[in-house]
Amino acid sequence: MGNCKRKILLIATGGTIASTKTEHGLRPGISSDEILKYIPEVREFAEVTACQICAVDSTNMKPEIWCDIVRTIKEQYDRFDGFVIAHGTDTMAYTAAALSYLIQNSSKPIVLTGSQKPIEYKETDGARNLLDAFIYAADDKSQDVSIVFDGKVIAGTRAKKVRSKSFNAFDSIDYPFIAIIQGGQIMRYLPTIEFERQVTFYENVDDKVYLMKLIPGMKVHDMESIFKYYDAIIVESFGVGGIPDTISDDFYRLVEKYPSTLIIMSTQVSHEGSDMTVYEVGQKIKNDCHFLESYDMTLEAVIAKTMWILANTDDKNAREELFYKHINYDLIFGKNRNVR
Repeated sequence: MGNCKRKILLIATGGTIASTKTEHGLRPGISSDEILKYIPEVREFAEVTACQICAVDSTNMKPEIWCDIVRTIKEQYDRFDGFVIAHGTDTMAYTAAALSYLIQNSSKPIVLTGSQKPIEYKETDGARNLLDAFIYAADDKSQDVSIVFDGKVIAGTRAKKVRSKSFNAFDSIDYPFIAIIQGGQIMRYLPTIEFERQVTFYENVDDKVYLMKLIPGMKVHDMESIFKYYDAIIVESFGVGGIPDTISDDFYRLVEKYPSTLIIMSTQVSHEGSDMTVYEVGQKIKNDCHFLESYDMTLEAVIAKTMWILANTDDKNAREELFYKHINYDLIFGKNRNVR
């Protein structure tokens, strides 16, 4: 990291890491400046400025706050070498994915972290995670949006929370960790990328996205109201993807009636993704209704990417092109599963 201290902006949003005990349970109550008191070592290698965007339990994280984070980073981008976002764990993977689409080609690191136990607790994982996040953000080889948690660096589009209480809460789905951090040292598994374009910021999303999780024998009352209100419907299907007979007739009818609605097939299975060509239940409706599908993208990435696409183009072909564009490792194989 050299002798020159890197300038890092800490953006606090609340979450467990900043929570304190109340009579009704844990609630965010520690400010951005107070959090820094728990990692005094950071002053040895970084010059940190702190700001508070909000103080919410991450259950209450929403696209409007994503856009606030983006605007803050855009306004301060030239002043700082990197950014650390303290965030609750429950929706951190969604925010990391969203920021991957809203801030593209960033040669500066944008790092999300948090904890499973409040930083004021003696047995917390917060101090280690926060310090690791600053170590990674202060390294000149770090870039783009990532999550740093339990010593692992995960691309912003590949992260998923897989444990609700344990310190190793996050995993990288079907893709290697970017790096690991041990004893303050970064061990990288993936090389730094030379971006062909300058950093690009997008400040709007369309959150009229509906997630339809299938269950066996599913029936949907007044499915038309879903098509009528939402701009995109993501079907979280079984296995590699398909629509069950119990709702397929309605789906066919409504896809024809509402041709502007973006339909995307995803899967409830965490690993290996979708492939609607395998079974008749998927192949027929994909061909007839021109579904897009998630392939090896995580569900969090699919949702965030869809919100970003809807806000940036109305053109059906452009939407499809953007959906299959590889951004921050979100698609490994995509439509051509034989070519990386």
